[in-house]
Amino acid sequence: MRTGDEPLHARSPLRMRCGLALFGLFWAILGTAAFVMAGRPEWAAACAALAAVAVADLAMVIRHMHQGAHYQPGREIPPYEPDLGRNDAFRRRATGYGQRRRAP
Repeated sequence: MRTGDEPLHARSPLRMRCGLALFGLFWAILGTAAFVMAGRPEWAAACAALAAVAVADLAMVIRHMHQGAHYQPGREIPPYEPDLGRNDAFRRRATGYGQRRRAP
């Protein structure tokens, strides 16, 4: 079942992304330990850098999950209304790539 009006307001599957970040963090830590014991410091540093990226991604995902329904809506939250190319704040049509803006 679709929960948004893709592609205008696609919603990120944060729970799946959290699981993948945990999976990557687990294997990066395991790889770091294995390469340290094998005497390969370059590969251990690469795995440690990958673990740092996984930790940063995990922190951002958890932060978005804690921010509430705007970032991870449930099934009870209706989809967003489409923008339809209007920017009501400036009363201008949205311009596509390569188009010039015109005065209102």
